[in-house]
Amino acid sequence: MKRLAVVPMLMAAALLALAAPLSAAPVPFEIDLAHSEVGFSIRHFFSRVPGRFNDFAGTVQLDEQNMANSSVDVTIQATSIFTNNERRDKHLRSGDFFAADSFTTITFKSTKVTPGENGKLAIAGNLTIRGITKPVVLDAHFLGAGKVDVGGRPAGYRAGFEATTTINRQDYNVTWNKVLDQGGTMLGDDVQINLGVEAVKVEAEKANVVPPAGKKP
Repeated sequence: MKRLAVVPMLMAAALLALAAPLSAAPVPFEIDLAHSEVGFSIRHFFSRVPGRFNDFAGTVQLDEQNMANSSVDVTIQATSIFTNNERRDKHLRSGDFFAADSFTTITFKSTKVTPGENGKLAIAGNLTIRGITKPVVLDAHFLGAGKVDVGGRPAGYRAGFEATTTINRQDYNVTWNKVLDQGGTMLGDDVQINLGVEAVKVEAEKANVVPPAGKKP
């Protein structure tokens, strides 16, 4: 009887061993600034004008087997705003818009990741601008992950994501505008945010990853 009792115990142990990879902890990835973008666009008169932030950093905790266990934490330097017009960029850094001297960073911290079909994700989180925090949901897409070598040199284990969302700038006390003589306003209130993220797995041989982060080709 004792030998018979051992069989189900061994089977249970085998099942636990097989299930272990599925319950593994999320793996940390660092966002590669050189191959990522935090962009936005806003209505100006009748068109949409684009811009971006050139300095940001963040970590993705990625569980490829169960994306619901994943998370993201990003910090953007407000002074790094760039719209290809220095006069406009200076105005955007001022108290009329981001007040970058007082509120130096913009942050996003996820609170929940909901997987969908074909790599789609709904990433809920808290976005903080000018010290005001509001919940937002990113409409995201996991593009894939894998080990990469370039010309025989290791480029790390990388993952890619895209995401978009739309926020109302009034919610963050970014209120500056001008009324047009013929009616209406110069700027819209809705800001479309467009994200492209390439992240590198954090590991001991990270120093050998190429090309260097922070320098765009």
